[in-house]
Amino acid sequence: MATSLLSLALDHKIDPTIAMTGELTVTGKVLRIGGLREKAVAARRSGAKTIIFPADNMSDWLELPENIKDGLDGRPARWYQDVYELVFSDLDKDRAARLWEGQLKEEEGKRRKKDDEDDD
Repeated sequence: MATSLLSLALDHKIDPTIAMTGELTVTGKVLRIGGLREKAVAARRSGAKTIIFPADNMSDWLELPENIKDGLDGRPARWYQDVYELVFSDLDKDRAARLWEGQLKEEEGKRRKKDDEDDD
């Protein structure tokens, strides 16, 4: 969900061949999950080429039979930053930095106008 929201906010489409699983803490730590085998099978069936999973599940990944992992690049992540670097590697950072500039300036202008009216 975090990646979906960032994708919308940054106006950047995510590669549809990337699957991911995991739970995030409010500080961005990627927590261990259950059912990696089933999730990997589902990812392959949906056409995924890469699956991002919690680093704490690496032993589960290594124990998966080769026929499940075949054609699926497993990428462990400890922190959301690891996920971000994989998923948004082709992001135009300059464009993303300017994306909300106009709207933020407009909101700042509205707030100042309201503050001025309140002072009167």
